[in-house]
Amino acid sequence: MEKTVKIKEPLADKILLTIVHVVLFLILVIVLYPLIYIVSSSISSPQAVVAGRVWLFPVELSLKGYTAVLNNPRIWSGYYNSLLYTGIGTLISVSLTIALAYPLSKRTFHGRKLLMYMIMITMIFSGGLIPYYLTVKDLGLIDTRWALLLPQAVAVWQVFIAKTFFEETIPEELNEAAQLDGCSDFKFLSAIALPLSKPIIAVLVLMYAIANWNAYFDALIFLRKPDLFPLQLILREILIQNSVDNTMMVDVRTMEARQGMKDLLKFSLIVVSSLPVLIIYPFVQQYFVKGVMIGSLKG
Repeated sequence: MEKTVKIKEPLADKILLTIVHVVLFLILVIVLYPLIYIVSSSISSPQAVVAGRVWLFPVELSLKGYTAVLNNPRIWSGYYNSLLYTGIGTLISVSLTIALAYPLSKRTFHGRKLLMYMIMITMIFSGGLIPYYLTVKDLGLIDTRWALLLPQAVAVWQVFIAKTFFEETIPEELNEAAQLDGCSDFKFLSAIALPLSKPIIAVLVLMYAIANWNAYFDALIFLRKPDLFPLQLILREILIQNSVDNTMMVDVRTMEARQGMKDLLKFSLIVVSSLPVLIIYPFVQQYFVKGVMIGSLKG
């Protein structure tokens, strides 16, 4: 019976591997600590938060922050609007991005280089806020949901990632073989190319969903009706309303209580607003790395 011979790992490799593990552990701590601190602060008492006694674990367990946030009816209205903007906006953005990136990935598409240069220019130059506002106003989108769905529907960077993915993953020979069998371009895209493009679709969905969920600036300048406000804009107003005005003649205890409640609300709002993204990410993470790596290669 043959004995298994173990190859002795060189000392230099052991030292390098140890250094890599230490560096990765430090990066994990740097990334994980703020998350733990925010969650712990959100379930601590206002007095402990304002006194700075929370540094890792909750102090004087309390759910006052979440109670104040979730009892506000505007929070649920903002959640509904943000989910609506994120769902519909992501669907529109991913559809338009694929519709633009797929033809640009075809070398037989005449004028694609000129079109790519024109698209790339928009990454470098911008018309500014005032022309942007006037354009949206002239289109009649002010104070409508479409003001948050259409103006920022396509991101140039995502178009280039998707284009490179199609070039590297979908071979021209496959398209030619499908055409010999009478397959149209639209049929090839819907029946063959898209099922093979799950990684890049997952990447686009995650990128656009996070962008739409966190967006608030367009809502700030385009929306007037409170019932159309997304969650981020409502959270901003809640923080402003609960801010402490140093010019007010109040006693120290009252000011301390208000400051503690403001800090507690801030941490609770961060958790509430981040929760949907944290729930979605595990479902697309398996495709995310693959899609980004292939889509970022130079085509």
